[in-house]
Amino acid sequence: MAAPAPFADELQRTPLHALHLELGARMVPFAGYSMPVQYPAGLIAEHRHTRSAAGLFDISHMGQLRLTGPDAAAALESLMPQDVIGLAPGKQRYGLLLDDEGGILDDLIFFNEGEDSLFVIVNGACKASDIAHIQARIGQRCQVQPLPERALLALQGPQAAAVLARLSPGIERFVFMTGGQVQIGGIAAFVTRSGYTGEDGFEISVAGTDADALARLLLAHAEVQPVGLGARNSLRLEAGLCLYGNDIDTTTTPVEAALSWAIQKVRRRGGAREGGFPGAQKVLAQLEAAAMPADRETLTRQRVGLVALERIPVREGSLLQDLEGHDIGAVTSGLLAPTVDRPIAMGYVAAAFAQPGTRIQAVVRGKAVPMEVTQMPFVPARYWRG
Repeated sequence: MAAPAPFADELQRTPLHALHLELGARMVPFAGYSMPVQYPAGLIAEHRHTRSAAGLFDISHMGQLRLTGPDAAAALESLMPQDVIGLAPGKQRYGLLLDDEGGILDDLIFFNEGEDSLFVIVNGACKASDIAHIQARIGQRCQVQPLPERALLALQGPQAAAVLARLSPGIERFVFMTGGQVQIGGIAAFVTRSGYTGEDGFEISVAGTDADALARLLLAHAEVQPVGLGARNSLRLEAGLCLYGNDIDTTTTPVEAALSWAIQKVRRRGGAREGGFPGAQKVLAQLEAAAMPADRETLTRQRVGLVALERIPVREGSLLQDLEGHDIGAVTSGLLAPTVDRPIAMGYVAAAFAQPGTRIQAVVRGKAVPMEVTQMPFVPARYWRG
């Protein structure tokens, strides 16, 4: 069974809670858990350390589950526009769980373990509803096994592979979006070479009872420092990655969210397994509209990257306008980015304003702040592809 949903006045604790307190973390409520937002070094230092060395994140609030059975891949594929059946063993893929209108219920990662088994990671705030949705839709076709006894750590940064290779020789063989079962300093773990920062790195699923020992083992290396939710957010925004509940939700489709790249050809019109997922008619029509800019009737808005042309941070919720002052959208995430040292944001704009280089403006405390639509990511990705 999944971990019970917390009451409003009762936060759950991850297996690393005591370690966070020992390290002096400032704890905040997040997704029903008590989580570290930052450590004494502060958000900026944690962000920069992850970009230059290796940051250790506790992401045990995330949901982990396993789908098993001969029909597991086909069953999961019926819920998403991704190619699940064609994913090779030992590889993972980004997925989008859709509702019947094509809205995004959650974004997730799924990994083919082989032998009719898929390992899935979902967002912490959505895990109870995700598991219930998956169980209701495909629970008769495969076994849906939540894994609340597992913890999840992320080691991210250019020194992450060197640190893990000392503790788990051979782990460097994994390339981006691959993984497998390993021993890290004698601790059994399931590792994938992936993450949420744009850096090379690893996500490590481990028994909750082993999480504290593993974290201490990693933190004993000079390259590794603990990193909280604050820097996790600034790192992912620089990487142009969506935060569920801010940048994507049930009101956004994959195409509007600029996530069309995550829909493989086999699921598109003319593909061998075209459609067959919730909201397929709407999503596939939007895919066709996006390919023909002159015909935008079914694609009215688009998620874009934005840079402020003045040194004024533009935060979530800020109104976006054209240069004549007409409303055209809103910011969904924004901050002063530590790596590029300038205000950046993501948001949705009317499709006519989505072209990189387009000048628009944000409204911040009643003042018009000039903005420019830009390509993402804001910081080049450094995933290890071999």
